[in-house]
Amino acid sequence: MDRLYFIQLLDELQKVMCENREYLIDLDRVVGDGDLGLTMSDGFLAAYHAVKDSPETDIGKMLYTAGKAMSTAVPSTMGTLMASGLMQTGKVLKGKTEIEHEDIATFFMAYEEGVMTRGKAKVGEKTFLDGLDPAVEAMKASFAAGETLSVVADKAVNAAQEGYENTATMLAVHGRAATRGEASRSLKDPGAAVALLMMRAFQKTV
Repeated sequence: MDRLYFIQLLDELQKVMCENREYLIDLDRVVGDGDLGLTMSDGFLAAYHAVKDSPETDIGKMLYTAGKAMSTAVPSTMGTLMASGLMQTGKVLKGKTEIEHEDIATFFMAYEEGVMTRGKAKVGEKTFLDGLDPAVEAMKASFAAGETLSVVADKAVNAAQEGYENTATMLAVHGRAATRGEASRSLKDPGAAVALLMMRAFQKTV
């Protein structure tokens, strides 16, 4: 697998975010300012367009370019977090022109690291991480068990779905949702929904 796989992944990411723009807007209206759908669709579309015709063979450099394009297109809080995740994947995969299937887990691990570092959030604080982290852990376990990429993707989606649903038991620590205090606990986190959509996009590339 080479850079073309990640161009395909970015294409699927922008498609799933565009298809679910209104869904994310509706989710975000409850706990935020309602712009999440626009931020995610515009941001991932910018990332994809920045590299779709790129001759760059270094996967890391290409992903970093995509992340920079996203940060410019959507300089909001969530946009910056998602762009930081993408740029971190570029740093981790820099120098690679070919990847093994297991490197997909490395990609998402790096994405999580980038978001966590920039946002200063932790798993369990009702954020994007609570959708992504279970998926990453499921991927790692599935790859370690020698399972096929299709099984890895299915398990990642299921784990992200469970993580997203589980945010309805958590107290919000960050953002506008945190101002609701205990009333925030029963609400599902829109950021975790984004993580679930990302796993569905990954599943489509398989």
